[in-house]
Amino acid sequence: MTAQATEQILELVMEYRCLMPSIGTRKLYWLIKGKLLQRGLKCGRDQLFKILKEHNLLIRPKRRYTKTTDSKHWMKKHPNLLKDYSAVQANEVFVSDITYVESAEGVHYLSLVTDAYTRQIKGYKLSNDMRAENVMQALHMAMQHVTDRATRMIHHSDRGSQYCSELYQSA
Repeated sequence: MTAQATEQILELVMEYRCLMPSIGTRKLYWLIKGKLLQRGLKCGRDQLFKILKEHNLLIRPKRRYTKTTDSKHWMKKHPNLLKDYSAVQANEVFVSDITYVESAEGVHYLSLVTDAYTRQIKGYKLSNDMRAENVMQALHMAMQHVTDRATRMIHHSDRGSQYCSELYQSA
């Protein structure tokens, strides 16, 4: 690729980067692809990556991360019963976790109780916070659907503070 072609590509890139400074290379490529063809410039996505890298114009992706687990707390933690064990029937092992869901209204927390054998969601609760009451409601929903209970039932979680709280432990 000639230096003149590279300069033209960089001009196009800077036009879009002025309007959208955090746009990534893949999206940028699809935006300028038509203009590149109009100007007779042959440049694929990988070539654009190379040009941007040479000119320190790559944007590092910002990973959004919401911490939902704190297992280093003072509350009682139970041993991991699933360490060397796999479920062999339905309703034998329930696994609980909290995940976050982003929407236009902000971040919401989804508490889930899943059957480890069937991988079915047995209980859930969507809320705006991570209080123990929410994981309790998900567990109660899960237990309402259980009719044929295994003789020994295991409940597994990531030992987050909600699952180790007095409220949850008393259930």
